[in-house]
Amino acid sequence: MSQNEVLNAITYRRSIFQANYNEQEISKENLLTILEAANAAPTHKRTQPWRFVIFRNDGLVRLGNELGRIYKEVTPAEKYTELNEQNMVKKATMSKAAMAIIVNYTGELPEWEELAATACAVQNMWLAAYSLKIGAYWATPGLINHLGSFLGLAENQKCIGLFYLGHHSSEDREPVRSPIAEKIRWEE
Repeated sequence: MSQNEVLNAITYRRSIFQANYNEQEISKENLLTILEAANAAPTHKRTQPWRFVIFRNDGLVRLGNELGRIYKEVTPAEKYTELNEQNMVKKATMSKAAMAIIVNYTGELPEWEELAATACAVQNMWLAAYSLKIGAYWATPGLINHLGSFLGLAENQKCIGLFYLGHHSSEDREPVRSPIAEKIRWEE
């Protein structure tokens, strides 16, 4: 089946992890293009609840150090390993950019609607990154629940993940999905 550009991007967009990123910087222009795509997401009552904190260069080092600090602080001694702490730091700095994904709950709508709109914004970012040949993935480690003060979040805001980005040379992979016929029921 022949697909147009949009359907192709939806079909072949995949998580691309830091181990696949190369040293090429991501331009501010490309980051703004990705963020403009996020801003085009659907939103009930136009609340536009998505917010982002962008980390580049030394910002990635600060983010990594904060994730390592939080890991050490909140991990029970019997589960803590120095290697895991170092990996928390390394994950951030292996990226060329990272974005904290924040939901700004307005109180005008049920929280799930604001969360869904923000998730749509992230999907738009993923598709935009894919179109620019930039790899990305949405990480949701439990540590994000402890980033509020580091990110300067207000009481009505919550970090729901980190969106890591980097240039890569990975080939498109065939999607691994069960058939849509298994997920629908027709009522005619």
